[in-house]
Amino acid sequence: MEFDQYVTDKFPNICVAEGEIHSVGITPSSPEIEGLKQEIAREITSRYTLENVKHDPLFRAYRDFFWSVGVDPTKTRPASEALVRRILSGGRLPAINTAVDAYNLASARSGVPIGAFDRDTIDGDLTMRFAEEGEQFIGIGMEKPILLRTNQVVLTDSEEIIAVYPYRDSDATKVTIETRNIHIVACGVPKVDRERVIEGYTLCAGYLERYCGGIASAAEIFPPR
Repeated sequence: MEFDQYVTDKFPNICVAEGEIHSVGITPSSPEIEGLKQEIAREITSRYTLENVKHDPLFRAYRDFFWSVGVDPTKTRPASEALVRRILSGGRLPAINTAVDAYNLASARSGVPIGAFDRDTIDGDLTMRFAEEGEQFIGIGMEKPILLRTNQVVLTDSEEIIAVYPYRDSDATKVTIETRNIHIVACGVPKVDRERVIEGYTLCAGYLERYCGGIASAAEIFPPR
């Protein structure tokens, strides 16, 4: 992944752990992943409460990043915190397919937001940069595009924006049952250790191998030290 210098100048310690898993076989659901959901729900309810979750240093770091790019984290939650809060509120995690469910569970358990994309819909390598004023983006489940602001950080391939970092992925590159190769991005921000981001990637890759088959690559950390 390439990082625009304006991003690294503003956020010197920002990083991602990136890699791929090939030849997956995604199904609508599986009893095994439903069992993992229950296990992680028990773990999270023993670790957090709705009152104290926002004070966790990891979630606090992502909230601070959101404020710095003009996103109110009390209205738009960091993805990992949103999943944890859903569990703490007694709700069930979304059931999309075995791949999406797997990376959501990895995000909830690790606390690291994770983006996953159908690799065969991505053109070339990824770049992290600031959005240009008025650029359009259609996220998963959105009916019409939103207009971005210049302080928002985005991921792009050679053709278009594939994510608003680190919380909303593009509808055009989403993982579906037809997906065979997945590109994984574990999202780091300032005040989150690089090792923690790598752990999020590794957990995600392991879940995808276990519940969807395929072969995952080891994480690459960007930017390199």
